[in-house]
Amino acid sequence: MNNSRFIGVEIGGTKQQIAIGLSDGTILDRRQVRLQYRRGAEDILEWLAENIHDYLSMCNYAGKIEAIGVGFGGPLETSTGRVLSSLQVPGWKDFELKRWFEKAFNLPVIVVNDTVTGGFAELYKGAGQKSENFFYTNIGTGIGGGLFIHGKYYDGSGYGASYLGNMLVPDWTSALPGAYTRTELICSGRSIETRLRQEGYIPGDSILTGKHDGDRTQISCQDLAEAVKAGDGFANAELDRIGQTISLALANVLAAQGVDRIVIGGGVAKMGDILFERLRRFTDDLAFIANKGRYEILQSYFLDDAVLAGALLIASGGYAEL
Repeated sequence: MNNSRFIGVEIGGTKQQIAIGLSDGTILDRRQVRLQYRRGAEDILEWLAENIHDYLSMCNYAGKIEAIGVGFGGPLETSTGRVLSSLQVPGWKDFELKRWFEKAFNLPVIVVNDTVTGGFAELYKGAGQKSENFFYTNIGTGIGGGLFIHGKYYDGSGYGASYLGNMLVPDWTSALPGAYTRTELICSGRSIETRLRQEGYIPGDSILTGKHDGDRTQISCQDLAEAVKAGDGFANAELDRIGQTISLALANVLAAQGVDRIVIGGGVAKMGDILFERLRRFTDDLAFIANKGRYEILQSYFLDDAVLAGALLIASGGYAEL
């Protein structure tokens, strides 16, 4: 029996997770935390050091951990594991993350973008299986993207590629005619909730105004989804706008890359059918004739587990790029 174990790490903008697991992505044990980030990246590194060392010292795992796989929420230099920046958490600029892990734990380490690790999990064990030209995106605190061709990740010039959240789209939140913005800035979970919590954004006749005893600072994407299901006019119009914007970015992915399957994960994807029905309909309206009828849009199989499962896969040697 193979006793090899691996550690998977997710470094996100909101949630931090680590797991012990197997080479096939199976998670045996996990820990997660949502930090206040008073010191930014330092808080995350401190939590990781404490909890990974604890894993390494546990009798069940001592001497059995072979490598660590890390999915980082931001752009980085893939060959070195050097972080370029984080758009959500301060303190990561030009940080040598791979080197830090190797020095801290004396184990082989691979560090890639978190959406890429999630994409590997879906491609080999989830909703992306058997796809030859596959695109994965997560819509959570931010929005990432990863293109996989014949089972290998396309890394562009070595700093990642297919960043869906940074595709430019019309900015319907702006009063300036012709304004545009990045998809992430109006469609990520964080941007959606920030907008919904703004004073005066939600009309008084929306059922959302009564959520959380009228405390708009607590309104979430899940609240929006529930309001849509209840037939709330504002909520349905808001989700239409979000769906149309994401679909415009997806239609551009289809036109540029000709993928046969798009899988979407992240917290916003948990809205389920009310979101995916819109994405399929709006994307079909926008898709180029060469793409129509030749692709599918699916919800992530792993959802919250995608990055951890993918990190375990790449730790065990599953990472491959073009």
